[in-house]
Amino acid sequence: MSHSTVPRSRAEAKTGGRTPGADAPGGSAGKAAARRAARRAGRRTGRLDLRLRFRRDRTLILMTLPAVALILVFTYIPVLGNVVAFQDYDPYLSDNGFVAMLQSPWVGFENFQRIFEDSAFWHAVQNTFVLFFLQLVLYFPIPILLALLINSVVRPRVRAVAQAIMYLPHFFSWVLVVTVFQQIFGGAGIIAQTLRQHGHKGIDLMTDPGIFKFLVTAEGVWKDAGWGIIVFLAALSSVSNDLYEAAAMDGAGRWRRMWHVTLPALRPVIALLLVLRVGDALTVGFEQLLLQRDSVGPGASEVLDTYVWWNGIRNQDFGYAAAAGLVKGVVGLGLVLTANKVAHLMGEQGVYKK
Repeated sequence: MSHSTVPRSRAEAKTGGRTPGADAPGGSAGKAAARRAARRAGRRTGRLDLRLRFRRDRTLILMTLPAVALILVFTYIPVLGNVVAFQDYDPYLSDNGFVAMLQSPWVGFENFQRIFEDSAFWHAVQNTFVLFFLQLVLYFPIPILLALLINSVVRPRVRAVAQAIMYLPHFFSWVLVVTVFQQIFGGAGIIAQTLRQHGHKGIDLMTDPGIFKFLVTAEGVWKDAGWGIIVFLAALSSVSNDLYEAAAMDGAGRWRRMWHVTLPALRPVIALLLVLRVGDALTVGFEQLLLQRDSVGPGASEVLDTYVWWNGIRNQDFGYAAAAGLVKGVVGLGLVLTANKVAHLMGEQGVYKK
């Protein structure tokens, strides 16, 4: 039987009856070439866009260079010093600290092993987290409440005076803050003298280890709560008055407007600051606690920062101090990532986007 001959087109005749690009892996050769061309065009467009953006923003970039240099010199380059945590570092091996770092013997994870076997370290960790939770519960909401209170004041002059009074303690040193509290709550303070004048026994709250953590939290609230309201006031200033007017027309009172308009506007800022505060959980105040260490004893006042200072820097055990600081940094990073993940689950951006 003879087979019938079917005429073929010129394209089929040139390709031998095969579909063009059929033998290309993962798709036709034409599509692959188009993808390569698109990638090349995208890279060219990206480079052109980068040059245009740099030409447009070169003034701002030049303005940020000093800040970038400061961060590089005082933040990122010192990170290289963490290698001391794995050494028996002796700064007296050379007049140059970098050379001494190179000449110090390596001890591996011996410093970390000493830390984890030290009961005083775990006691400092416990005190640190107790102070953190107290400050988170008692201190963190106060700037929000103060911002809402100031925002509700109608007269600008009264608002300005209230802000100035609340900001002022932030510029006091911790030495002055502790002195003020000593003059009020100390054994020779105003409260103790008043009680003695009326026939009662005087009190000395500054040397009472049982309430020391609450006293430290009160000092932090008095010093920095007024300064913390700046961010919340800035967020409140961006809320449109139309929202308040619309809520008032719908019959919402002052509390309803605060609940349904003001607090939702503050929610992203609250989430961001909460993530940052959780990341800073292991830093609860070094100078403040060191100043009051002798009055209440290390059992109540010892936290990670003072532990590193007392057992590492003061005793010149630099490798031990570096190891403790490195552990603190790693735990703080983990807390930031965890808190930011929780913020994402709650629908907020946090420190960075998903």
